Amino acid sequence: MNILHIDSGILGDHSVSRRLTAAIVARLQGEHPEAAVTHRDLAAEPIVHLTGAHLAASAEDGTAEVKAGREALAEFLAADVIVVGAPMYNFTIPSQLKAWIDRVVVAGQTFRYTANGVDGLAKGKRVIVASTRGGFYTAGSPISAMDHQESYLATVFGFIGITDVEFVRAEGLAISAESKEAGIAAAESAVAAVPALKLAS
Repeated sequence: MNILHIDSGILGDHSVSRRLTAAIVARLQGEHPEAAVTHRDLAAEPIVHLTGAHLAASAEDGTAEVKAGREALAEFLAADVIVVGAPMYNFTIPSQLKAWIDRVVVAGQTFRYTANGVDGLAKGKRVIVASTRGGFYTAGSPISAMDHQESYLATVFGFIGITDVEFVRAEGLAISAESKEAGIAAAESAVAAVPALKLAS
């Protein structure tokens, strides 16, 4: 098993999403000691945002921007399980994570257009998202329509053929110290309790 561990939280050791991704990866490694883990820290080493030059690059182009994009795509394609740390910033994902997504959602590599519609080419992979939010945005919340974080991630991974997408969620982190503690505890319990931390069938 190849595990791709993606962090995008900008708060370093204070990041709850990083705490959760580490717990998820440790859980996976406990079940699969032979698993190889590749860690990409998008806050410490951000990928340059997508440009026209990257899209127009030839196969021989060896510029740093193009090389970084190809490396990110290769890591993604090689992974069986992708663990993504995705805090909510202003109702959506960090821009660093969006830059990474733009390098792995690539026509002809992870999806293609056909006469019958879009064909996702990344089928069979599993995605586990550590989702953290300052407020409460799940269904039933009066501000649930403002969630452009989890809804976006489910859409984009589904677009490239990954239907096995799970969210381990810590909400209410900015409401109070008690709410934060409860949100983290609930998420950590979810990491320990989820039975599907395995390869997609």
